[in-house]
Amino acid sequence: MAKAPARIPAAEPPIPNRERPSEPKPFEATKEQLLQFYKDMLLIRRFEEKAGQLYGLGLIGGFCHLYIGQEAVAVGLQSALDGDKDSVITGYRDHGHMLAYGIDPKVIMAELTGRAAGISRGKGGSMHMFSTEHKFYGGHGIVGAQVSLGAGLAFKHKYAGDGGVTLAYFGDGAANQGQVYEAFNMAELWKLPIIFVIENNQYAMGTSVNRASSEDQLYRRGESFRIPGIQVDGMDVLASRGAAETALEWVRAGKGPIILEMKTYRYRGHSMSDPAKYRSRDEVQAVRDKSDPIEHVKKLLEAQGVTEADLKPIEQDIRRVVNEAADFAENAPEPNPQELYTDVLVESY
Repeated sequence: MAKAPARIPAAEPPIPNRERPSEPKPFEATKEQLLQFYKDMLLIRRFEEKAGQLYGLGLIGGFCHLYIGQEAVAVGLQSALDGDKDSVITGYRDHGHMLAYGIDPKVIMAELTGRAAGISRGKGGSMHMFSTEHKFYGGHGIVGAQVSLGAGLAFKHKYAGDGGVTLAYFGDGAANQGQVYEAFNMAELWKLPIIFVIENNQYAMGTSVNRASSEDQLYRRGESFRIPGIQVDGMDVLASRGAAETALEWVRAGKGPIILEMKTYRYRGHSMSDPAKYRSRDEVQAVRDKSDPIEHVKKLLEAQGVTEADLKPIEQDIRRVVNEAADFAENAPEPNPQELYTDVLVESY
């Protein structure tokens, strides 16, 4: 007599009223905080413009991905972090994140020009910058690789019980990588203290997100892993900071990971070698006119009585800082050839 097949257990019913994070509110900044946001974003903008000039002059080699247009994301999110215990990891569009974390523009620019004074001793270039002192772990050239590494950093925070949170950035193109979802699964299973930040600048390398992604509402990408997501106006530094505070409250409470989809826009091509012919100049100009993050903060400052004359010295000071960084990067010595044999292994053998 044939043996009856084993009974397949019924699927578990959905969790009723699963807890969700509260709806983030824009950060209520004082005039001093608005001025700081303005300075931080303007520094990134002017630094990246100068980097583009140096690339055009042949002083920066290899790839160079600029952050122009996306400044409100890094500044808004990282201004909410605890620099003594939280960690940050990102992809290869990384100059802005380092500047937002208060790292010296001189050592960043020197890294771009491949000089020994660079933050990675001139051996990382634009795409591979690190500062373990600032708990900034790159700068990664492999698309999506930083997400699984970010989960590892978050595991370290939980294992050590140090109270730290990891901010792991990736783009809308990397959101389709398989390793991202393996990291999602482990992060939720282990309730890791990590904020997954999708910087959706609409085009990945050159294909619009709605043509490349079957689910283009990227904040929903964690739903099958029970990871909540929030969509944020990434062109508004106050919305970014408010979302960061909501996400940090969720993660620090031990509730596991969360996803922030930052709707942002880059004004330049994917990299300096990209002419960006897949979109019109009118489209880019329309975003600049309506949503530029720096101009938005300028209007908020004007409403608080800050005039153009008040802001002019800030602009002049930032240009001086950037020009000094460029001069330093051009004149610093290149690495000694013997440096080819260092930093290959953790120890000497």
